[in-house]
Amino acid sequence: QVQLVESGGGLVQAGGSLRLSCAASGRTFSSLHMGWFRQAPGKERELLAAITVNRYSTHYADSVKGRFTISRDNAKNTVFLQMNSLKPEDTAIYYCAATRLWSYVETEYDYWGQGTQVTVSS
Repeated sequence: QVQLVESGGGLVQAGGSLRLSCAASGRTFSSLHMGWFRQAPGKERELLAAITVNRYSTHYADSVKGRFTISRDNAKNTVFLQMNSLKPEDTAIYYCAATRLWSYVETEYDYWGQGTQVTVSS
């Protein structure tokens, strides 16, 4: 079993930056691909970024490409999402998730954190 705990959310002005962290428990973190999702009110949850176990490959949604960066530290069982040039439309609950199979599909992620709120004011 893997438990994921996000942190780093908060209120920021448009154009600002935040860095989200997701700490994982358990010994299998280094064998799991990781992803960051978000869900805005009234919208479906969407994949923003994903990273492979060895950090060789990453994937970004078009909406965040060039602004957000996913990274991981396997020694610290932590995955990060650096968010720059934030916009009001980035306001959402942000979740980290883990999957054993490299995937862009939400249903193939096995473990989820409880989420952290990000609010971007205009």
